[in-house]
Amino acid sequence: MHRTKMMELGMRKHLSTFMNREDGAVTVDWVVLTAAIVGLGAIVIFNVADGATTSADSVEAVVSGLDVGYASGTTTD
Repeated sequence: MHRTKMMELGMRKHLSTFMNREDGAVTVDWVVLTAAIVGLGAIVIFNVADGATTSADSVEAVVSGLDVGYASGTTTD
């Protein structure tokens, strides 16, 4: 058999083996899954932070209207 023909058959076998391996596909799946989880986490944190800020503003408005301390000339029983 001619040397280039042997190299061609070897390359085809190598390419076939490479295409049938699934090791890299699992890695890609994990990268995509991790990226999706990080993205969803960022969305959740953004929404929770926005809601917490709104709630904190409401509490601040109520608390700032309260009188704190003792008024001059009043007694407590």
